Order: sequence, then structure tokens, then C-alpha cells
Amino acid sequence: MPEAGSPTGEETHQYVIVGGGPAGLQLSYYLQRAGADYVALERADAPASFFRSFPRHRRLISLNKVHTTSDDPEIRLRWDWNSLLNDSPGLLFPTYSQEYLPKADDLVRYLADFQNLHDLNVRYGTAVHAIERSGDGFLVRTGDGVLRCRCVVVATGWGAPYVPQIKGIEHAVGYEEMDTDPAVYAGKRVLVVGKGNSAFETANAILGHAAMVHLASRRPLRLAWNTKHPGDVRGQYGAILDSYQFKTLHSVLDCVIDEIAWTGDHYEVRITYTHADGEQAVLEYDAVIRCTGFRMDTSIFDPACRPETERDDRLPSLRPDWRSANVEDLYFAGTLAQARDFRRASSAFIDGFRYNLRTLTTLLRERYDGVALPYDTVPADPQKLTSLVLDRVNWSSALWTQFEYLCDVLVLDEGSGLVRHYTDLPEDYAVSRFGDESHYYTVTLRWGRDEYGDVFAIERHPEPGRAQESAFIHPVVRRYRGTELVEERHLLEDLLADWRRPERHVEPLLAFFEGHLR
Repeated sequence: MPEAGSPTGEETHQYVIVGGGPAGLQLSYYLQRAGADYVALERADAPASFFRSFPRHRRLISLNKVHTTSDDPEIRLRWDWNSLLNDSPGLLFPTYSQEYLPKADDLVRYLADFQNLHDLNVRYGTAVHAIERSGDGFLVRTGDGVLRCRCVVVATGWGAPYVPQIKGIEHAVGYEEMDTDPAVYAGKRVLVVGKGNSAFETANAILGHAAMVHLASRRPLRLAWNTKHPGDVRGQYGAILDSYQFKTLHSVLDCVIDEIAWTGDHYEVRITYTHADGEQAVLEYDAVIRCTGFRMDTSIFDPACRPETERDDRLPSLRPDWRSANVEDLYFAGTLAQARDFRRASSAFIDGFRYNLRTLTTLLRERYDGVALPYDTVPADPQKLTSLVLDRVNWSSALWTQFEYLCDVLVLDEGSGLVRHYTDLPEDYAVSRFGDESHYYTVTLRWGRDEYGDVFAIERHPEPGRAQESAFIHPVVRRYRGTELVEERHLLEDLLADWRRPERHVEPLLAFFEGHLR
């Protein structure tokens, strides 16, 4: 409703969320639970409009590990990549699907029920036409009227497809428009432009029908089991790699695509190989499919508050608190807010950004509603801190999923002998926020990032003094003085992620804290 005293047809809120998909729903849930004044606007008539169309072959790559060795709901979330965080035990995705790689339609059903059960203040069928600066806030113009707010959070997800600058790319059929009936490609030579998951999803679907499938892009293939990033190519698409190595004419090409030309009955594609001393070739295809991902839509922003972008203009540039790099009071949420941990943790996906949004809620409430950032206090005692840290890394699903990005922070107050314990903050934000403190720690989980010739045959050294060489995910505690990293302590990896062994985990961490606190 319009606020008393506001101009006719103008409505006022503290927060306006643009987008009512999974990110908009998750942020709405936390703002509503906090009693904040918010509204979310979604142009589609129902939640999950993106997932009603994508992925095109209707199978998600987000894991749904229903059966685990733990009954603890927090730990089970480590392998439930589709649930939104909420206080209703029955409203978790595994009650909607038992499949390890579930169908997209099950996620659509789940998100609709999430909205209905929590009765979130999301207005569907409400398109945002423009966002403009006004005083110390914004005007958000929709087809139904104008909303005034102090803070805008954009959670729209991807906008238009990303179309690379390749001569003749207009001849390619986009992933968003391609025919998904594999029989259409029977006996054809097919070029798939791109080497991400959508490209491999497409190739996998037509592999048994096409005479030849080539996937091509200028960058080498990134396999998730090498990079540890869930957005890189996943193992379920291994059939095309088998076919490539077994010389079945299916291929994965590292090359620059110089031109795509239509001759009247086939396509001629000129390429320059990346790893062949500049060798060039002209290859013939019957179909070309563009699978190069998506980009954000900036058309709704007035020039005075248009956000800076990066990554080929596909993503907004962000400060450590998910605020636009150049526009005050403009924030981004969900898959659009992945620039800070690009291709590292899981901020591009539900299982990652659900934790980011829980933290973002606390940061927004502090900045705009005067609600202090929450923390607990514990004695500055090495044994108590050791127990606290090991309890957190063995239990937290946020630290597990958002490895190398979200962290716990332990800030020492030497006058009181107490430590302030903050949870689930982006580490770069923590270093910025506590940069005036002389003694604090961050606690994260990290992977070994050395280059291994074969990730399935890594030579391991299970000695506490060589824990920094651990290849598997493992805890790391860092000591800071201001913004200076003073020292860090790695704890040995563990097959079952149970970091409680006295000689491997407890004693080394205790010695680390004793060395700094006494």
C-alpha cells in the first residue's frame, strides 16, 4: 500500500528485491523472518521461470544426495544442493525428488511450494521497467506503479544469452532455441560453440544420433574434478570425452572460431587451433549450436545508476558485501553475485548463494535498520577456541559449501580476555571490516590447489607438519594483524571429513592457538 504522505500511486519500502526466483525467495524469507519492510517483484506469473525452460534437456547438475551417513539436518545440507534454507523440516528438496541428478520440473514444484507455504511478499506478474536514483534511495518503476525504497537488491538471475563476437555467429542456433529432439540431428555433423555444461549437456543428448559432434571454444576444457568448481564440466558428461579419445570423430577443440559461413547446403567454419602453432582449418557442418551461457540484463538501470560489469559484461562488479562497485545502496543476489568468488566456491548456485543471502540479510539489517551484526563471545582460551573451531568445521554446511569464500571470524579483545565469534562472512569482507583489529583469525575450509598430473593418483603425506599439502578439502585457520596475514595453520585432510583426531587435528590446532595467545 502507498505510505501515508507519499505521492499518489507511489509506494514506499525499505527494501525492494527485483526477482522472485530462488534467490529472491531466499532473501525474502530471511527479511520476512527478521521483520524487515520489503517487497519482491517478479515479472513472471510464478516462481522459477528460468528453471521452467533451463536446462533444456530438463536434468539438473545440482546433486540431491538423499541417503547420507548423518541424521543431522545441517550436515545433510552439504549434499542437498537444491533446498532453500528455512525452518520447515518438510520443505526440503529431497521430499520432492529421490533422484541423485533430479529433474528441473521437480525444482519448479518445490520453489512454488516454498513461496506458498511461507506466504512471502512476492508480487508475480510485475515487471520492473526502470530503476532510477532518487535522493538517498531509488525509484523502481513497474507497469503497476512506482515504488520508492532505500535499498534495491537485484536477484533477477540471467537475462539474455551471451553471444560471443564471432563473425557469422548469427547463423548459429542458440541453446535457448535449439530443438531438443535428438532425432533431428541424426546423421548430421554438428558444431557446438562452447565447452561449458550447457554445451556438454547438448552434445550428450545428441551423441548417439549425430554423425559427428565437435565442441569448440578458445579456452581449454575445465573439468570439475580438477578445478573443484561445480560449475565446470561435470563427470556425467564423460561419454563425449570417451568418444573423443577413442577417435569416433566426436572431438573437443581448443581453437578460435574465426568465421561461420552458410554456403547454401552446409556451414563452413574457419578456425585457428590454439595448441598447433597457428594451424588453421575449414571444417564443414550441417548444424551449428551456440552454447555460450548468459549475461545479466542492464537495460532496467537508468544511466545514473547503471552498475559496472565484468567478465565480458556478463556480471556486475561487486564490493565484498555484494554491493555494486559503483552504485551505493544497490546490491546483487543469487547467481548474479558470483564475481567475488568466480569459479571457486558455489555462489552461482542455490547451494552456495542460500548462505550468502542469510549473511546478506544481517549486513542489510545492520546498514539500514541499525541492527548490529550478531556474534557470540568465548574466552580467549586455546582449548576453548580449538573446540569451537573443530565443532564448526565438522558441522557447518555453509563453510563446507562455500569453501575458500565464507569464513568464521574470531576477534580477540585483549582488554576483556574475550573473543568475538562471527559466522559465515566472506573472507575478503572480514579482512576489510576488521582491518583495524590487531589480532583476529579466519576459519575456512580449503582445497589443495597445486597442479596434480592425475587427480586420482595423488601422492599424499599424512603428517600434521605437511598438512598444507593436503589435496582434499580441509580446515585452515589464518591469523591476521590488521589486513596483514601473519600465519596460517592447515589441518590434515580426512577421507570422511571428520577433523577430530587428537594427533592430526586437535593437538596441532591447540599448539597454534597457544603460540599466539600465550
